[in-house]
Amino acid sequence: MSNNSIQLRIENKVAYITLNRPEVFNSFNREMALNLQSIMDDCESNDEVRAMVLTGNGKAFCAGQDLKEVTDPELNPGFKKILEEHYNPIITRIRAIKKPIVAAVNGVAAGAGANIALACDIVVAHEKVSFIQAFSLIGLVPDSAGTFFLPRLIGFQKASALAMLGDKVTAEEAERLGMIYKVMPLDSFEDEVNKLAYKLAHMPTKALGLIKELFNQSMNNSLKDQLALESKLQIEAAQSDDYAEGVAAFIEKRKPEFKGR
Repeated sequence: MSNNSIQLRIENKVAYITLNRPEVFNSFNREMALNLQSIMDDCESNDEVRAMVLTGNGKAFCAGQDLKEVTDPELNPGFKKILEEHYNPIITRIRAIKKPIVAAVNGVAAGAGANIALACDIVVAHEKVSFIQAFSLIGLVPDSAGTFFLPRLIGFQKASALAMLGDKVTAEEAERLGMIYKVMPLDSFEDEVNKLAYKLAHMPTKALGLIKELFNQSMNNSLKDQLALESKLQIEAAQSDDYAEGVAAFIEKRKPEFKGR
């Protein structure tokens, strides 16, 4: 399934979702935002998809909002609609989908593009990539959960400075700060992403979804509440077919064949 603004390829139980407006560095307009939500919904309900990769076509991952749209008196949907119907639902889906989502950052990630990447479960980038909270440079504030995830990833002081100053962060610095999981070599980036996605897609999908739920709730839970939730979800995980297979494989000293159930 593909359309003009989003491309989708499913291979080896991995859904590769590619932002496809390279002529404008994959910046979001209304069509692309709504298409991304629809495709993510399809991938969530598709049992053949057990992991997702979000990346961009061309030189950029995503440059954020297409400013031509918001400055066009006929096309401009207005910031209220852009946030409530475009970016907020995208972030909500990324965190709610009980399958691992990898952001494979293939080029500059700016503004909402950077924050959509940071909302994903695992973020990887090649060595030429940069991240930038570009909002303040045009008189705006970070959106797309940037003020939620960034301070939690790298600390309040550094996040505040990056948001206010709009400094460019290299991939290497992003990894050092804990903003992203790993920097990969440019010449082997696609292969490394495929290996990572394949590994995730053939792991116990239910357990990965429960891990995601635990991390989501940990953002606001007390220690007591988090321990209770861990107990509840551990019992749920222990009732899965994948747990039974994992234990059997361990005892039999063989590689497990997880089914994602």
